[in-house]
Amino acid sequence: MHTVLAALLLSRGRVVSDTALSSLLWGWDPPATAGAQIYTYMSRLRKRLGDDVEIIRRQPGYLFVAHDSRVDLLEFEDLERRGREALKAHAHEEAAELLDRALGLWQGPALSNATGHLRDIELPRLQEARSLTLEARIEADLALGRHERILAELTGLVSQFPLREQLRAQLMTALYRCGRQADAMRVYHDGRAVLAEQLGVDPGAALNATYQAVLTGSLALDTTDPASGAPGGDPVPTMLPADVEDFVGRAGELAVLDAVIEPSDGPGWRPRRCLVTGMAGVGKTALVVHAAHRGARHYPDGQLYADLSDPDGTPRDPCTVLVRLLRALGERRIEVPGVQDDLEELVRLYRERTADKRLLIVLDGAVGDLQLRPLLPNTVKSAVLITCRTRLTQVAGAQTMALAPLDEARSLELLASAAGGSRVTAEPDAADDLVAYCGGLPLALRITGTRLAARPHWPTARLADRLATPAARLAELSYGDLSVSDALRRSLRSLPATGLRTLRGVARLRGGNWTAQEVAGVLGTAELEAEYGLEQLVDAALMDIAGVDAQGRPIYHCHELVLLFARTLEERAVVPAQRALSETPMW
Repeated sequence: MHTVLAALLLSRGRVVSDTALSSLLWGWDPPATAGAQIYTYMSRLRKRLGDDVEIIRRQPGYLFVAHDSRVDLLEFEDLERRGREALKAHAHEEAAELLDRALGLWQGPALSNATGHLRDIELPRLQEARSLTLEARIEADLALGRHERILAELTGLVSQFPLREQLRAQLMTALYRCGRQADAMRVYHDGRAVLAEQLGVDPGAALNATYQAVLTGSLALDTTDPASGAPGGDPVPTMLPADVEDFVGRAGELAVLDAVIEPSDGPGWRPRRCLVTGMAGVGKTALVVHAAHRGARHYPDGQLYADLSDPDGTPRDPCTVLVRLLRALGERRIEVPGVQDDLEELVRLYRERTADKRLLIVLDGAVGDLQLRPLLPNTVKSAVLITCRTRLTQVAGAQTMALAPLDEARSLELLASAAGGSRVTAEPDAADDLVAYCGGLPLALRITGTRLAARPHWPTARLADRLATPAARLAELSYGDLSVSDALRRSLRSLPATGLRTLRGVARLRGGNWTAQEVAGVLGTAELEAEYGLEQLVDAALMDIAGVDAQGRPIYHCHELVLLFARTLEERAVVPAQRALSETPMW
């Protein structure tokens, strides 16, 4: 009964099928009476839990409805999310309090009274979520100068989890700030030996950076004026998301970004800005964040990061973004009533704060020029990296890099990194099939590799067989919060009606390369109108131009996964907040 309740709670409001419950209870060998026993468990749970919650029979299984009841898992996830947001905004007191409350919801080992089948599937994810929350809370405590208070806790955690490099780096920081530099160095060398012995790898970038900071003496805590609570100097923001440790490929693109980031104060120097464009899921954010970590050492005044889109693709208001960046820069005047809604004043404060500073700024997921313009610093010393699905017209002095899908070799390397090299080498033909089905899209490859890693008992060929059917492929390319369909659907938000109609139309075509004349024949429209819709798809990064035909007409190319996605769009599908644009071509 405990396993059934745990499965319902872990479903987060989704139906849990009878088949899934049977697998979680009995594995591959369910009894003949499995259905009756599940029914009995549900009846007992309803009696035990009372009327405050509902367990509803809904085919093909059961749905748990909590109503106003508290579910520890959901409350933990909410507190953890809010705590991380506060941590990003450098509200360290709030972050420490929220994250500590989240950790306080854990009462002993998770799923200790559930079956081993359920623990094998869910326990690693839950334990990792708790570990990441713990690391985030310790990060907040260190920022608040609580290194002495958490030193004993950190020592025990590193002993318990010797391979977690973030905890080891945090212990080094705490030891250094307690005046124990030699002990901090020993912790690093112990970790290096453990990693080499157990995994055959060297320490990662974060641990190496902490080691270098101990050597250079740059781990000291910022001094604070006790009377005012204000830092004695401007804070140094470090807002970059975590680096992608298994980043593969993109050597040419990284070289371009390295050249943009590398300081150059000689004659003829221009602002260092680069715009990285490409279709959803092609790896723009991973590339830019990886490049930013490589070049962060050149920017002693810090690194700023802003996500310019909500998860559903809605553009974030520049005022909201500026407030977060200004808080990271230590600006207190934004707390004056009315300032947070005054775009002109926020832009003035932002440019004042960033003037004459060497900052590395990453603006991720820009939607348009009007959104981006207030966020660009008015300085020649900072570098700005921008990701966007389409080319923007008003990013002064910016290089533009169009990111293409990975080639076959790099795709196989990324799949092996996510799934484990042995899974790929053991079944090379199946691995090649998976690479082909993912079409070089890093998001699809990472989802596929993660699914394999989470199912160590699956043959690689099993997942390849499931992806082989085009109609089911997009449904299979989803795991946890990652989904190729969701990523592509966000591209529809700013797509005009003509572009959406064209996308539905090309779904009826075979192949992936067409001229406007061929598309016009399917749509039953004039060639110019078809070309107008195709250009809108190019602008939305749902299509690109592969060349021209013998008559000089553009040949439009559609990625296979985009084409599969287009075939899922019903004629009356609702597209969120679609723009009302003129249907008249603008040329």
